[in-house]
Amino acid sequence: MNETILEIKNLKAYYKILKGEVKAVDDISLEIRRGEILGLAGESGCGKSTLASTLISRKPPLHYISGEVKLLGQDIMNMSKEEFQKMRLKNISIIPQYALDAFSPTKKIRTFIADLVSEHGIKPDEEFFEKVKERLDFVNLDHSVLDRYPMELSGGMKQRVIMVISTILDPEFIIADEITSALDVSSQRFVATLLARLRDEGIIGSVLFITHDLSILYQIAERIMVMYAGHFVEIGPTDEIIGNPCHPYTKALISSLPRVGIQYKDKKLSGIKGTPPSLLNIGEGCRFRFRCPYAAGECEETPQREKINDGHYIACWRWQEIGSDSNE
Repeated sequence: MNETILEIKNLKAYYKILKGEVKAVDDISLEIRRGEILGLAGESGCGKSTLASTLISRKPPLHYISGEVKLLGQDIMNMSKEEFQKMRLKNISIIPQYALDAFSPTKKIRTFIADLVSEHGIKPDEEFFEKVKERLDFVNLDHSVLDRYPMELSGGMKQRVIMVISTILDPEFIIADEITSALDVSSQRFVATLLARLRDEGIIGSVLFITHDLSILYQIAERIMVMYAGHFVEIGPTDEIIGNPCHPYTKALISSLPRVGIQYKDKKLSGIKGTPPSLLNIGEGCRFRFRCPYAAGECEETPQREKINDGHYIACWRWQEIGSDSNE
């Protein structure tokens, strides 16, 4: 699992609007190894889904500004639409955030799948749909869903159908963008572990799993990266990020999670005071400083990525002074 599948260096992608530039992805670097599930966490509006859009579509007003993205050694930021289209579904695919929005309400699932794969030069013949049926079995769905309209399926069923479609060509890299956000707790767990099973069975390769819910990542991700307001915050092995967070924002995220066996009357959950800053024409500095209890003068400058230990990196001027306080 040492081979790098995706390598991102200093990526910047902004929304260009009349009032200026919204710096939603601002100097992000990461790499994903073969067979790895990398979790990407942070509050709503931190740039997680914008990063996904930058990798997969870049529709206006979102614009690629600078940086390098290599998928399987190929520079996808400077590819033509035709070249990139050949990689879609096979080399790179996405399970979108809102399953219902992905479907056409006037098409049955079978027709929707046939039209989609035809656009990628694949013949939706009987042999192809035998593979689709095998995948439906894998995700515990009856074959009859192929002849139903999206409105006839529950939210969890639609999400599983989308997972089948997005992974039908066994993609080497897949982006799962908030795929559990609209589901109930039991469906969330099922869908997350199902994605891990798809990886374990070799049906898909590496995964970028985007969510605001760190408890889900703890179940399935090998590593976790945390973003805040378009900036990198912290990245490391899952056990280390959850058990020994070093950035004040990561600590705050974990402190807001409920814990098994601890009742509200014994310990109240602590939220994060304040709100994320506007990313419109935002200047230099640590973007968490407006909400950080440890902010000092040096935080007016943007912190650089520092190594804590093997595989664990952070962007915080004061992490060594703050120490790895317990979240108890």
